[in-house]
Amino acid sequence: MTTALETNLPDLPFYKPQNDEVALFEHAYKHQLPMLIKGPTGCGKTRFINYMAARLGRPVYTVSCHDDLTAADLVGRHLIGEEGTFWSDGPLTRAVREGAICYLDEVVEARKDTTVVLHPLTDDRRILPIERTGEILQAPPEFMLVVSYNPGYQNLLKGMKPSTRQRFVAARFDFPSPELEQEILIGETGIDAPLAKRLVNLANALRSLKDHDLEEAASTRLLVYTAMLIKGGYAPLEACRAAMVEPLTDDDETTKALMEVVDVTFGV
Repeated sequence: MTTALETNLPDLPFYKPQNDEVALFEHAYKHQLPMLIKGPTGCGKTRFINYMAARLGRPVYTVSCHDDLTAADLVGRHLIGEEGTFWSDGPLTRAVREGAICYLDEVVEARKDTTVVLHPLTDDRRILPIERTGEILQAPPEFMLVVSYNPGYQNLLKGMKPSTRQRFVAARFDFPSPELEQEILIGETGIDAPLAKRLVNLANALRSLKDHDLEEAASTRLLVYTAMLIKGGYAPLEACRAAMVEPLTDDDETTKALMEVVDVTFGV
């Protein structure tokens, strides 16, 4: 169902809600609460954030977290230019100043000391102290902090501390139901319903191998890539190989086994 807000924003990214995540996000934003999104790779977490940012009319700063991400990468640092040393805001600081949404994707990949800078923004203070400049920024009502991670990748070294998790309201994402995933494929790529159904059936067959022969399940993102290749005229079986099988494994035997699944569920 299209809401009045969506009618006024014709350029919203394409997104199909799975549950009540839209309402939860809007309530969190209204009450200035940070949000944590958990879910497997390629299930729509980033698309959801971009959709909500557009829906709320706010800019979004996205940071893809990694092992070498430091607090300075988020907050900012002094740089040397032609006229001397100057301060350059990081994406978190810019988001606070502008009242934007700051999205930290796969936050557990960042160094442990990096998350410490988030703590003052995730309680009732909603401040960002910048030690290098002596500033203490008060986050405006429009600012929102959103983080995400894939629980399947968590281990003792790369898990979010319970004390940090409890600073967020949280939503759990998963791959859509078959019917919804078919709608997503049709909406994203314009393929017909029979092809969408076959691709979703294939994805679910491959997902059944998760934790047996594959580290990751076939994502909705890979389904979209496959559908785009086929829609563009690429041979279906080769499209499945290139966009669904090869990205999932480097092992030759596993690749052959996956292509057997493709032949059975998608062969012509």
